[in-house]
Amino acid sequence: MNINFDASKPIYEQIIDQIKQMLVRGELNPGDKLPSQRDMAKKIEVNPNTIQRAYREMETLELVETQRGRGTFIKEDKNMVLEIKKEMARNATFRFLQEMTAIGFSTEEIINLVEKGLINFKVNKEN
Repeated sequence: MNINFDASKPIYEQIIDQIKQMLVRGELNPGDKLPSQRDMAKKIEVNPNTIQRAYREMETLELVETQRGRGTFIKEDKNMVLEIKKEMARNATFRFLQEMTAIGFSTEEIINLVEKGLINFKVNKEN
């Protein structure tokens, strides 16, 4: 896991986001064991307390569960990945719309740009 940390967002939140992205991309699956907190801290070069906070928050979000003596595992929930994917899509859409309106595009202009973009994307993807 390589994270290019963004100074505008707490590191523990960025770690959680990265794990969610790995789940959505299929790099992690429900039931997979996460590295120990110490190993994760060494791997991504952050303070172990930051990893502890990320793991604790992921437990609160019911993304992971810790099994005493065995480690921390991605929760076995088939719907979780789909819900995370939908949440990420909503957030990306909101950020996109926020930026487009901030630079002065109307709703109709945004719709036209997206339609044209989808057509171009489909054509490029087929080639």
